[in-house]
Amino acid sequence: MTEFSVEGRVACVTGASGGLGRAVASALANRGARVIGVARRAEQLEAWAAETQGETAVLAADLSDPKGVEALAARIAEPFGAPDILVNAAGINTRESADDVTLEGWQITLDLNLAVPFFLAQALVPAMKAKGWGRVLNFASLQTTRAFPGGLSYGASKGGIGQLTRAMAEAWSKDGITANALGPGFFPTELTAPVFEDKERAARNAGLTCIGRNGTMDDIVGPALFFCSPASDYVTGQVLMVDGGFTAR
Repeated sequence: MTEFSVEGRVACVTGASGGLGRAVASALANRGARVIGVARRAEQLEAWAAETQGETAVLAADLSDPKGVEALAARIAEPFGAPDILVNAAGINTRESADDVTLEGWQITLDLNLAVPFFLAQALVPAMKAKGWGRVLNFASLQTTRAFPGGLSYGASKGGIGQLTRAMAEAWSKDGITANALGPGFFPTELTAPVFEDKERAARNAGLTCIGRNGTMDDIVGPALFFCSPASDYVTGQVLMVDGGFTAR
């Protein structure tokens, strides 16, 4: 259906080297968007581009420092022009207890998970305003609204993503730019590897959902395409939990 089409759009996806970012980047490219994948690991980015249909480009860059975002935004625009769609999927979860959180670790987590998504969007929004259309898609988390053990700094950053998304919507939606977020449940990614390596724990998490299973990469594609396409023209400032009903119980 044309309202779900991203054909001809330019999309930037951070964290495209793996996990949910890679799944979303591939889905956009396979459906006709020109996608630039941004991540720290060049080899994994190249592998993603090689296996993905459509037009892709890669940019290996350290996303942990908000001070470099302005220069990064200029490089992002080089392959296909300024993006219409920004997907902020890069993130880190150090899984430290509250007693073990350090200032350094706190800063790295808050910079990568919260500061960079804002400042990168801020740098790319002017071109979206000039077109009168744009999409910012952030990644929230179960920890946007729930407290998990070992998740103090990560949870703080993802709680911030919920409010950041609403504030972005308030600031930019009048210019045709929507801002929304996806809140994944338990998906098998590098960040959640410790969870899925514990088969009993993974089964217990699946049992806590309404659907009765954990997520697969295919489960994130439909919601992402909705938020990146004209189908969501009148939806902004929302956090959609893609969690099988985990937070509904």
